[in-house]
Amino acid sequence: MAHDGQDLTMTKAVILPDLLSLTGAAVAPVEAILETAKNRVRETVSENGKVSGKLIEENQSAAHGLAWLATYVQSLQQMQAWAERLQSDGKFGEMEQLIHQIAFGEYLWQIYGGIPMSQNEIVRLQDLGLTQDETRGLMAPEIMTLCQQGNSQAARMRLVDLMQDNAGHATFGATGLDEELEMIREQFRRYADERVIPNAHEWHLNDELIPMEIIEELGEMGVFGLTIPEEYGGLGLSKASMVVVSEELSRGYIGVGSLGTRSEIAAELVEAGGTEEQKQQWLPKLASAEILPTAVFTEPNTGSDLGSLRTRAVKNAEGDWEVTGNKTWITHAARTHVMTLLARTDPNTTDHRGLSMFLAEKTPGTDENPFPTEGMTGGEIEVLGYRGMKEYELGFDGFKVKGENLLGGVEGQGFKQLMKTFEAARIQTAARAIGVAQNALEVGMQYANDRKQFGKSLIHFPRVAGKLAMMAVEIMVARQLTYFSAWEKDHGQRCDLEAGMAKLLGARVAWASADNALQIHGGNGFALEYQISRILCDARILNIFEGAAEIQAQVIARRLLG
Repeated sequence: MAHDGQDLTMTKAVILPDLLSLTGAAVAPVEAILETAKNRVRETVSENGKVSGKLIEENQSAAHGLAWLATYVQSLQQMQAWAERLQSDGKFGEMEQLIHQIAFGEYLWQIYGGIPMSQNEIVRLQDLGLTQDETRGLMAPEIMTLCQQGNSQAARMRLVDLMQDNAGHATFGATGLDEELEMIREQFRRYADERVIPNAHEWHLNDELIPMEIIEELGEMGVFGLTIPEEYGGLGLSKASMVVVSEELSRGYIGVGSLGTRSEIAAELVEAGGTEEQKQQWLPKLASAEILPTAVFTEPNTGSDLGSLRTRAVKNAEGDWEVTGNKTWITHAARTHVMTLLARTDPNTTDHRGLSMFLAEKTPGTDENPFPTEGMTGGEIEVLGYRGMKEYELGFDGFKVKGENLLGGVEGQGFKQLMKTFEAARIQTAARAIGVAQNALEVGMQYANDRKQFGKSLIHFPRVAGKLAMMAVEIMVARQLTYFSAWEKDHGQRCDLEAGMAKLLGARVAWASADNALQIHGGNGFALEYQISRILCDARILNIFEGAAEIQAQVIARRLLG
């Protein structure tokens, strides 16, 4: 296909012969390298035969590097599974083959030469204690072929040419999901295109709350009760459906894609830790969006260290609770009806064992009086992006919570109850990251097509096309990792490790995609009037909330090391 008189079409020779066999043979050697790395790092961080938390902290670069290596290995495993599914379904077309080939070519090279944990932190196998002899397992012929020829300029250019031909196929490559999930995707893609994208940038620039009209429409579409069981008024759908919905709404605007997260977390807490009476009372109202929830966990001096929370709840003579303390980074706090509030009920504790979770009711505020409920005050935190729900710091002084609203009716269970939500929350955040990254790709690609320099569209310059190709490839990698986590969750399997990996990689991919799309825009990308300036700001938060990248890597490493 010709564009502006230029023909990017390459022959199919850029696809390596017998590709699936080649990539399949590359998986076992990297799995073996991961096992060796685990053993080396475990030796480094063990004391008297046991893994030491103190030594993990002292050797953070190695421990976190192990987390990233494991994430890459899991990514390649899931890409191979995706490709084999498509092949058996007759959907492993030229675009999908190129995405698969480039992904393996790039990630294998990075495993061998250095994985970027951030822009200026590269972890190498020697940092994990591997010798040069031990890394020679990566010199298998299949791996060397993929490294040398997989991610070539010709492959990237051909992929972008196919992406232009398939611009209406939003994900740029078959996702491997079933027909029902693809129908859900299409429904929410249309909604995002029609109701969100035309307004998102204005909401962002004006720092406005997402209109209640949008929330009501999403409520009617079932977004807030997506995974709540039917017996409690929800749709009873899978976590995979939640991923697809979050992805598409976040592609429109992360603020809209994140509205469902509030209800997802609250519903998970009630469903997993609540009494039957609490489930009957709260879940139908959450599902219908009759009530909007907010999560009130973080405090000014704790950040990720939730075990050291100081906000306290004291039971009064009537059997109700009075809460005193400060909370911060509370999303959508003003106009919500209920707070899942974590507070210390045992004053003799200093760790997670004295924490309890409450379903703390409040009156939704207005612009003039955002926090009208007695015993609580609040102020807005102005932020770069992620603006549609606003962030707040809250103060509690004798704030009253009904005795019956202690989650589960038992004190001291708050941290355990919260831990049960982490899998779903991280899968959901990974999905939001994919949506933001996809948005960056589509906006960057449109600009590269429209903008002409030196007599041709930007997309015809190899480095511009290369950026777009790598965005598409890494988005698909993060997508498959996230879908796998959701599949595990739906099938009752523990998936905290995989969910953490999906979130870790997805956040990096979102930031890289937004940054590269802005680079394609050049100076215009730095102008507030262009959407990409918002997408960049929105992408940045993904590496911080729901567990900063460093904390996420720490958690993954501890699980890997046992």
